[in-house]
Amino acid sequence: MKELIGKAAVLIEALPYIQKFRNSIMVVKFGGSAMEDPELVRSTMRDVVLLEAIGIRPIVVHGGGKAISAELRRQDIPVRFVNGLRYTCEKTIKVVDDVLHNQVNAELVKLGRECGGRMIGLTGKGILHAVRTKSVDPVTGEQQDVGFVGEITAVNAAPVMEALEAGLTPVVTPLGTGIDGQTYNINADIAACKIAEAVHARKLVFLSDVPGVLADCNDPDSVIPTIRTDEIEGLVLRRILSGGMLPKIRSCVAALNSGINKVHLIDGRVNHTLLLEIFTDHGVGTQIVRPDSVM
Repeated sequence: MKELIGKAAVLIEALPYIQKFRNSIMVVKFGGSAMEDPELVRSTMRDVVLLEAIGIRPIVVHGGGKAISAELRRQDIPVRFVNGLRYTCEKTIKVVDDVLHNQVNAELVKLGRECGGRMIGLTGKGILHAVRTKSVDPVTGEQQDVGFVGEITAVNAAPVMEALEAGLTPVVTPLGTGIDGQTYNINADIAACKIAEAVHARKLVFLSDVPGVLADCNDPDSVIPTIRTDEIEGLVLRRILSGGMLPKIRSCVAALNSGINKVHLIDGRVNHTLLLEIFTDHGVGTQIVRPDSVM
């Protein structure tokens, strides 16, 4: 009986959050190491289905870097990164397109539907308008070619909103299209931010490879629970925010400035971390908020 009462207490704790976020749009960026464990992927998609079932309107934007690298190696296409960006030649962009749509997206949609969800796969090529970009060497400042890597110039939110209005959960690939029809590889973190801006999401959640933003990169228990946007430059100067985390954080700031209430960075390698962040009093990971945000 005590165990049953404990389960009821969990539901009661979640009730105000369910009421608060019902009918809200929530963007979930799913990628990195969290996508390497099949059981963890299934668990995460089940959690997304739960969000859908209680009236939240989730959007999943996913990566697929490991699967892409594996397929490139299988085809003997060199895997190369320039300042953290995948160099995307003509052969590579075809593999990226194929893997993201026919392997990763298709599998996530399948898993969501098997859990009773109403998932629909959407290609970012019909949503994200992009231009070719270059990488800037952090030491020399020199611009370096990265191939068919794109910078988002505009977002066509119509396909996403149409899916949501039909009661479906969009699962979106991070690819963009140029005015000439060229397909571009897009950073999935930035794609999630831009889509969240365009649909006026209430929350943006990153399922990442770390427990959150760490005060000490060598101490996984040093998670900073809350960061205000006016604290970010100080954290950059102290090198708490650096490397691949920095462009993600700057994109988060832009999303917050567009009207999103909160951005969460949580550990996607932990079962049900998405639910723990949204539906418990303590939460997990790091939340990023505007200075005037009411906690």
